[in-house]
Amino acid sequence: MTGAVASLSVRYSGFGPASVLRVVPGSVAAPAAGQVRIAVHAAGLNPSDSKMREGLMPRLVPMFPAGTGREVAGVIDAVGETVTEFSVGDAVFGSVSGGAIAEFVLAKPGSLASRPEGLDWTAAATLPLAGITAWDSFSSQEVTENDTVLVSAAGGGVGVLVAQLALRAGATVIGTAGERNHAFLRELGAIPVTYGPGLADRVRAAAAGKPITVVFDHHGDETIEAGLELGVPAARINTIAVDAAAHGVQGVGRGPVNRQTLETLAGLVVAGELRVPIDSVFQLADVVAAYDRLDGGHVLGKVVVTVGPESAGE
Repeated sequence: MTGAVASLSVRYSGFGPASVLRVVPGSVAAPAAGQVRIAVHAAGLNPSDSKMREGLMPRLVPMFPAGTGREVAGVIDAVGETVTEFSVGDAVFGSVSGGAIAEFVLAKPGSLASRPEGLDWTAAATLPLAGITAWDSFSSQEVTENDTVLVSAAGGGVGVLVAQLALRAGATVIGTAGERNHAFLRELGAIPVTYGPGLADRVRAAAAGKPITVVFDHHGDETIEAGLELGVPAARINTIAVDAAAHGVQGVGRGPVNRQTLETLAGLVVAGELRVPIDSVFQLADVVAAYDRLDGGHVLGKVVVTVGPESAGE
């Protein structure tokens, strides 16, 4: 059985902004039964990482010192007993319970999928949580070519995937985003509009007489209120951002990370049917700057931290 390995990892010992994060030396144990150990090549960042670090998720209070990051892509370097799905040397991507931003991390095989040829490390690291959330949110509504769909935060890690899934279904898609992301949304085939007061009027104008029939919210109250003002039935308004019950709309949470959905998403990316925009890529030593970029808002797609000189490529 392979023993423990030395590993740099990102830790924090108290709530606060990104500046509380530190890259510290340590070790990662050999995988226990039913676990694998991954040599990390890339890790995706998510807003929920920052909310937890800032103490804004009281139901998920970390034990200090805590790691950060849950999306990972890398190569399996050790497998525990009873593991039959993967072998040493397999390239994988998926989700871990925490601490993905490190040189090595332990994971459960059920939350991983094989990384296919054509999906680079940075793209693979964007899919496990954002991709599953987008897939589950979109799948909860039946969308066809007869729909005109409003997607909020359509340039963000989840919203940009939901917008593309709706476009694949043939729907007309109107996406809210900061102006710097409008050109990208137009490239996808979506109609961009800005946030802020008067949102319902701007959406109505963009729809050019078509009724808005579905709302996918990833931003907050403003989008939900605009959808209701536009006459969208509450059952056709989804939110992952706020308390759905307070608005009488549908709350959609991310289901368990599963291999089948990860493989489907990866296949769509490799086939060119789904784009996963990378806003910026940082090295492990620059993790504070990476989270500062994410926390600053108006990110196009995902922020990724890479580990090792070869990690950004194939």
